[in-house]
Amino acid sequence: MKIQIPEVKKLVYEMRIPIRWGDMDAMGHLNNTTYFRYLETARIDWFRSLGCEADPSGEGIVIVNAFCNFYRQLVYPGDVLLKMYASDPARCTFESWATMERTNMPGEIHAAGGATTVWVNFKQQKALPLPDWMRQIVS
Repeated sequence: MKIQIPEVKKLVYEMRIPIRWGDMDAMGHLNNTTYFRYLETARIDWFRSLGCEADPSGEGIVIVNAFCNFYRQLVYPGDVLLKMYASDPARCTFESWATMERTNMPGEIHAAGGATTVWVNFKQQKALPLPDWMRQIVS
């Protein structure tokens, strides 16, 4: 199944990640699990940039699903530009998306993925309404 990133979305964060030699697999391209690590790294860095640190005794985000569509192989050496987007805020959730392109090939999407993001009370393991400040960012 291929999940498409919506046209209507808000750019919320960008970061570069170097492709490491050890990220490659026996086929000579970026291992599939590494794409998910890149998505996670960008998502966590974005939240940290907002002052939203993971605090097991407080509130924050969890994801309830994740996907990645692979379009073109990423190979060492190089850097990947991840662009994070948000859309569809609801009571407790919003959709987070990311595209991956090589920095030396601007505009050519090599992979794209996303996740449904839920605001929770970690201790209670219960979804809570998105805080107003977060709703403003993702709307």
